[in-house]
Amino acid sequence: MQTFRAALLACLVLGLSACGTPAILPESAGPVTPVVLDEAAAAAAISRYRAQHGLGPVTIDPGLVTAAAFQAGNNARAGQLSHDLGGTFTSRMAAAGLGRTHTAENLSAGSETFDQVLARWKASPQHNANMLIPQIRRIGIARVDAPGTRYRRFWALVMAGG
Repeated sequence: MQTFRAALLACLVLGLSACGTPAILPESAGPVTPVVLDEAAAAAAISRYRAQHGLGPVTIDPGLVTAAAFQAGNNARAGQLSHDLGGTFTSRMAAAGLGRTHTAENLSAGSETFDQVLARWKASPQHNANMLIPQIRRIGIARVDAPGTRYRRFWALVMAGG
């Protein structure tokens, strides 16, 4: 299953690399590589954190994983962090069949591990608030590496209500 997921994610990121126009997605500083994450462990860690704040758990949603991989890849290819690469967050969520209510996205770059990026999100007031939206029930998380860029690792967490 992990091999299939890695191959699927690689095809997704490679296929999406041609989606943007040069004005939206500048040339990357080199190749990007999707990374297979332990999504269940990420969901469990976020669920534990939410439980500490009296909130319900989250589960992995394959559609949100795709959305996260899309945005992590966009940021990796551009070598920068932006919620607007590849379209606004609202337009990307609409394209994924999600509304504007009870959806959120956390981005980060540079963290080596999931534990490090989670700690950064907890320490950031807006990212922390996103993870603690009471109605959030599903998440997708992705990391794409771009060794030729300043940050080298790009993370995206997409969250949605039930």
